[in-house]
Order: sequence, then structure tokens, then C-alpha cells
Amino acid sequence: MNIASRLPDIGTSIFAVMSKLASEQGAINLSQGFPDFQVDPVIIDLIYRFMREGNNQYAPMPGTPVLRQVIADVISKTYSRDVDPVDEITITAGATEALYAAIAACVHPGDEVIVFDPAYDSYNPTIRLNGGVPVHINLRYPDFSIDWDEVKKRITPRTRMIMVNTPHNPSGAVLSANDLMMLQKLAEAHNLIVLSDEVYERIIFDNKRHESVLHYPALAARSIAVFSFGKTFHATGWKVGYAVAPRHISQEIRKTHQFITFSVNTPIQLALAEYMQNPEHYRHLGSFYQQKRDYFLQGIKGSSFEPMPCHGSYFQSLSYRNIASLSDIRMAEELTIKHKVASIPASVFYHDKTDNQLLRFCFAKSEQTLDQAMEILRKI
Repeated sequence: MNIASRLPDIGTSIFAVMSKLASEQGAINLSQGFPDFQVDPVIIDLIYRFMREGNNQYAPMPGTPVLRQVIADVISKTYSRDVDPVDEITITAGATEALYAAIAACVHPGDEVIVFDPAYDSYNPTIRLNGGVPVHINLRYPDFSIDWDEVKKRITPRTRMIMVNTPHNPSGAVLSANDLMMLQKLAEAHNLIVLSDEVYERIIFDNKRHESVLHYPALAARSIAVFSFGKTFHATGWKVGYAVAPRHISQEIRKTHQFITFSVNTPIQLALAEYMQNPEHYRHLGSFYQQKRDYFLQGIKGSSFEPMPCHGSYFQSLSYRNIASLSDIRMAEELTIKHKVASIPASVFYHDKTDNQLLRFCFAKSEQTLDQAMEILRKI
């Protein structure tokens, strides 16, 4: 039986490809974005306790009330914004599901969605699967900033949504207050929905403020902000995230969410609610990862790699233009096979496959892992 693919140009994710190659070659895996150190045993014990107490059945479709209330309290303290936990917060099976549910809820066939490249690889397929038309705009190299004049030119009567990501994966760039004001101005002028991927909200460096859409009332009124517990608490395998949006938008998101996953792991939700009541469990995440970024950068000094600015996320991009003229995909393969360090070629994050000779390395690793990788990279 022949099945006409709805995504004929999509193959296995580059993250799976590079992780598989790293495993086959016995290479140090700095490609896929997950920590290799342990989750806090406090929250592990909480999950176990809630399981033992019998909290093992379906959670309410929008999420457990206690977790949504804690999230609302944290948002109030962090962004000085009051959010209704009952109608404006939806717990999802990771941030990727939140993004999918949001796009499925808001994008109609033929609607255009502006996406800034390099971009997380789920954006384009999700838009297309829901009948939308991705409109890709490349961020300016080398600072990966948004060219707002170009954005204005690309908005048409069919534009329905703008997607932004800050702190940015893969570049580590962060949006400024001016960027958010420009975004708000365009969204209001053209009646657009903003989908803001903020999964690295707490992983921001150099005394910069995370410019969430939730900071700006007029922008928040037409925005969906997406967050990830997996990124915040070093537990990407739990796949728990959430979407924050005005009531009328949240209602539509929940209509799609209920038919994608319906509900999310109950004991983990209850454990997160209790764990988050202590701000010390997330307050210092930025400084924790800034130390890792700085440790990685210090450790590769003496190599011919050229670090790009990184103000957030747990990824560091390195230019290899002083080392080789290979394509970034070929360079990533050679680095993995010959030198035993795996990375991600940045061109895979571009719709047009722009190749700036950059490789992305994940520094959310133990010092032992980083030490092994840095010793190799210093010699290149």
C-alpha cells in the first residue's frame, strides 16, 4: 500500500542522526540538547511519594489545578503579570506539544506564519501539517538579530502568526526590549498572533533580562508563551511544558491539546507544583549555566574555533572557518568520526540551508564530559 507522505522532504531528525553517529563512533555527544547530570533527588523523591499515594490516573485535561496555580504565582513574581490559572494556563506534554497545539488551534489552511531562521526543527513541519504556509526570514549574521524592516516587507493579508524564540536555539541570542516593542507594534497593526517559544527563559546570561511577551500587556493580550520544565529542571525526558495565553486563545489550544495527548503525567505535575514553591530550585539557573558556558569557552582557548556570542540557552556555536572549508554537515561528521566529538551543523536549522560554517555544541554537561571534549577541541 502506497501512502503519499505529507512531509516528503522530512527525514530522521539531525539530533537523532548525530547522537546515533556519536554512539557508533564512541564520540563525546555534545550534539543533542540534554544534560548528562542527575536531576535533583528532591523532586525524584516527590514523584515517588505521589505515585505511592495513588496519584497515577489521568490528570485534568488542562493540568492539575495546584500546578497551574503555582505557575501563575511564579509568573506574577517573575513578569509582574497576573495570569488566571484556571483559564489561561495549559499543561502540555512538553513544549513541542504546546507549540503544535497552539499552531493547530490558530492556523487555518493558507495562513502564513513568519518563522525566523535558524529555527527549531519542529516549527516548519508543524505549520505545514496544519495547512499553514511557513514564511522564513533569516536572522542577521553574525549577531542573529531580527531585521524588522524585512519583517514589515514580508507581512501580507494572509499573515496570521509570528513565531519568536528567546533565548534562541541554536545561536544563544536574546531579544531586546526594542525587539519586543517592534513585535508588539507589528502584531497590533496587522492583527497577528504571536507564538513565543521561551523554553530557555531561566537560562540567560551577562545580566540580561529575559524579554518575555508576558512583560508587555498589549503583546501578552495576543500572544501564546510556551515554557518547558524539562529545560528548567534538567529533565528533558519527562516531557512536561505549558502554554500561557489569553482565555479565548487558551480555549482553542485546549480543543487541540485534548486530542493530541489529553492530559500529562499526574505524579510529575504534582511533584513539580510542590518543588516550585521553593524559588531556590530555579532562581540561580542562569548563573549555573553561565558558569558552564564560561568553563567551556575557557577550556577551548588555544583552538582554532571561533566562539560566537551566546547570551542564553545551553548551546554554544563555534565557527570553524579558520580550520576547514568543508560544509558544516561534513565538518560535523568529520569531527565526530575523526576527533570523537559530536555537534550539530547549524545549516540544518535553516529552510534555505544557509551555511555559515558553524557548529552547535551543548554545554549542559558534567565537567568530566566537558573536560574530555575540550581537550580534543583545543588541539584542532
